Amino acid sequence: MLDLGRLRALHAVAVHGSVGAAATALGYTPSAVSQQIAKLERETRTTLLERSGRGIRLTDEARQLAATAQELLALVEAAEVRLEERRGRPAGRLAIGCFPSAARGLMPRALAELTRLHPELDARLSEVDPHLSVDLVARGVIDLAVAHDWDIAPLPVPPGVEQVVIGDDLCDILVHRDHPLSARSAVRREELAAERWISQPPGTVCHDWLVRTLRATGFEPLIVHQAEENHTQLALVAAGLGIALAPRLGRGALPPEVVPVRLDPMPMRRLHAMWRTGAARRPAIRETVRTLQELWPGIAAVGDSCAGP
Repeated sequence: MLDLGRLRALHAVAVHGSVGAAATALGYTPSAVSQQIAKLERETRTTLLERSGRGIRLTDEARQLAATAQELLALVEAAEVRLEERRGRPAGRLAIGCFPSAARGLMPRALAELTRLHPELDARLSEVDPHLSVDLVARGVIDLAVAHDWDIAPLPVPPGVEQVVIGDDLCDILVHRDHPLSARSAVRREELAAERWISQPPGTVCHDWLVRTLRATGFEPLIVHQAEENHTQLALVAAGLGIALAPRLGRGALPPEVVPVRLDPMPMRRLHAMWRTGAARRPAIRETVRTLQELWPGIAAVGDSCAGP
């Protein structure tokens, strides 16, 4: 009989594309995942992974087995939902995917509150790009996603996935304290045509919003530096190398060289919690969403107090 844990490891490798990424998602070490795959190969007398350059490639047999594993894991999830629903309280493992600034600014308090109130719940967090998290929820890789989108770039939600709004995160323009805009209380988008921008890389939600919004005002933004990490962007702004659009969530205290300026109209991104329709009755899902929504006003207020005048 095939071992479900080993099938879960193979499914994670198929979804995430590498042993290391699968280990991170599962909360294991890469060595443990490799051992699970090796045991599964011996059980099935089948080669499942092959070397491909510096990485690995799933064989055709592995892809077929991973698809079957996804079906089995969905059945297991349904059984766990029914059991947890009968108990009437959050319990078991809950895999949460969350974009980085919410993982920093929202989730620590939420996870601590869930741990305090529900000791039987084993909530585990992974940082995931918003574009990827919805698909991971739909495929059953994670149970709950905290994602965000922008007013002009809503995040598509596939059938079988439900969502609810957590709250709205406001954004500011960050400039060096010697920049001419630093003394302004607000600035309009049309005034930014000549600015040098620091942005996240193409393909990210924030980058796409910036480009589409500024193009709508009639000019192409001059993006001179690209950095995924918010703290890297802050360091570049502090060095006087450009300006950046920065959400308030998870931003923390700004360096003394950096000044926030309100953009008029003010950009806003909306935070969502998403889960599979089949898991909607699960108390762990309901309680986690409730906790996120209750915590958000206080977290948003702290972000507003750090935003400057």
